[in-house]
Amino acid sequence: MMQHPLHRTWDLESIFPGGSDSEALQQSFAAIEQDLALLNRELKEILTPLSQDSIPALANMTTRLQDMNRRMQETGAFVSCLTAQNLHDKKAVHLTGRKSALSAQVVAIDALYDELLRRMPDELWSRFLALPEMEGVAFNLNERREMAEEKLGPELEALAGDLAVDGYHGWAEMYNTVVSHVRINYEENGVTQQLSAGQAHNKLSHPDRRVREEMFKLWEQEWSDKADFCAAALNHIAGFRLKLYERRGWDNVLQEPLAKNRMSQATLNAMWDTIVSNKPKFVQYLERKAKLLGVEKLSWCDVDAPIGISQTTISYDDGAEAIVEQFRKFSSRMAAFAVRAFENRWIEAEDRPGKRPGGFCTFLPVSNQTRIFMTYAGTPSNVSTLAHELGHGYHQHVMDGLPAFAQRYAMNVAETASTFAEMIVADSAVKGAKDEQEKLGLLEDKIQRSIAFYMNIHARFLFETRFYEKRKAGLLSSEQICALMEEAQQEAYCGVLGSPHPHFWASKMHFYFTHVPFYNFPYTFGYLFSTGLYARALEEGESFAAKYDALLRDTAVMTVEDLASKHLGVDLTKPDFWQSAINVTLKDVELFLQMTE
Repeated sequence: MMQHPLHRTWDLESIFPGGSDSEALQQSFAAIEQDLALLNRELKEILTPLSQDSIPALANMTTRLQDMNRRMQETGAFVSCLTAQNLHDKKAVHLTGRKSALSAQVVAIDALYDELLRRMPDELWSRFLALPEMEGVAFNLNERREMAEEKLGPELEALAGDLAVDGYHGWAEMYNTVVSHVRINYEENGVTQQLSAGQAHNKLSHPDRRVREEMFKLWEQEWSDKADFCAAALNHIAGFRLKLYERRGWDNVLQEPLAKNRMSQATLNAMWDTIVSNKPKFVQYLERKAKLLGVEKLSWCDVDAPIGISQTTISYDDGAEAIVEQFRKFSSRMAAFAVRAFENRWIEAEDRPGKRPGGFCTFLPVSNQTRIFMTYAGTPSNVSTLAHELGHGYHQHVMDGLPAFAQRYAMNVAETASTFAEMIVADSAVKGAKDEQEKLGLLEDKIQRSIAFYMNIHARFLFETRFYEKRKAGLLSSEQICALMEEAQQEAYCGVLGSPHPHFWASKMHFYFTHVPFYNFPYTFGYLFSTGLYARALEEGESFAAKYDALLRDTAVMTVEDLASKHLGVDLTKPDFWQSAINVTLKDVELFLQMTE
């Protein structure tokens, strides 16, 4: 048992005391700035001429760059936490600007370093990689060298990074400012409350359809009012990205996201093709859900509605205990990590105004800690989200101690760890249900979250690829973007939606992330890959926990195809693995259909 009651607010003071007024943070920024200037000068000196004598200096530079990465991640994560916990903290917004400026300097230094790697003759390169201190990052260095061949020269890449501060990341910051001004006046029990975006969004999965419908109407109207601002941000983020791709000679907008996810187009195609071929069964589930809700066709606000679960809320402490208990059934190490996160106040879960919507887990590699952000309102979905973010944290925990370059895992495998944790909790909850009604509700919640990966994320992927294609010809109006969004939703959901969500593109922050392009398909990859892992865990029992940790430690040092081949013995470019993973959901759907006949 953990010590109760648990705090619902996180501790940031142990990282940099003083919040957005932190002197320690300012000192960290200043030290990083000074070290970046020194690295920049030394890299330019070492660039020419390259010889055998350059190898020790390059090895030293590689070690220092990794240390710089860790410190930048620490300060950047802290600033992100400040802005998330209080969207009205203007000092935190200023710190975000400083972080972006430093990030641009890092981009410039990375470009110089990568150019140095690119220029090295093969013989010299082999000698460099043979150094003992390079053994753990050889894959990452080879990857950087190959990617440098695909980019512009260091001067132009540095210029692009400088311009991105105000011309690319600046648009993302403007979007965050728009979100901070979202206010929805909602009347409940005769009292009118002013809800933030995060609080309002939680109402969209309320058990009472009248509440969902009213909130969805208010939600759509609020984002409609802000649509032109969001359209400007999205258009210019895409325009910057497309122009940079054009100058690099890239004609496929998926080239960067696929490379960042260490994933081939063949794997992506195999995954989506297999999902699409299985959608008829998911449509049956959605049609049955509509019948159970007493509607002819599902509205967008019905897709995440609970079935069979009472309106009793799950307290934060009870949700935390359930997660720890279910983690422990799989891995004592995983459970111990969760206990540490809860008891040491690594989690911000308080339901209050002024927070940004959504949830995330961020890493503090200097402190060897993580911080988790969400708004906990007591729903089963909130418990799943909490488990999901703890899965992210555990992934990083397993990788602690590895070289910084060998910890740079991609989003798709990051989502594998988080979804695996979520699956442990959801499956255990279904099996431990007290009665048929509770079992039905928990089963439906589990299926509902699966359908999100197959249909909601597919809609995002279809929308974003089509938006970028049309953006090549010029700016799109908010009305045109809404039309693309509706079209993608109807296709992804196979026409079962009576009322789609045309302003979803405005409300979903993932479309505005500038550091991770196409923040969609990696979620689905992570879900299905974790499902395959979970099936193995059920087969092998307790012995699988150590194998799981070994797989997680390899996630940043090989492609996903090699990772799957090494640890699972499967080929991700073929449909077999994807079908075996989808079969897990199909079994759940069959059970749901039987229970609701």
